[in-house]
Amino acid sequence: MLKMTKRQAAARLGVGPETVRHWESGETNSPPVERIPAILEFLDYDPFPKPKSVAEQLLAKRRTMGWSIREAATELGVDASTWRDWEHGKTILYRTHRVLVARLLRLPEGVVD
Repeated sequence: MLKMTKRQAAARLGVGPETVRHWESGETNSPPVERIPAILEFLDYDPFPKPKSVAEQLLAKRRTMGWSIREAATELGVDASTWRDWEHGKTILYRTHRVLVARLLRLPEGVVD
């Protein structure tokens, strides 16, 4: 246990103490994705369930990087709606896209279909 005040925790996370209070109390559903990398570093572990599918791995990657769907799609060079579809489990149709996703997730190409 770190035994720090909300103000100290907030400073480490780059947010205000009220934001930490909202997260802790559940007044805010979840922190915005751009804050997730700092939270993961602060916690020194990932509290999210281990991803099993490629869709879950894409969400986990996006969360770890702090990317919005649009930013993730731009990083990969695809349309935001395409990334969203993949995160929702839709098939990655094109081989070029499967290769890009495999590289991003550091998976063997044949795993992504």
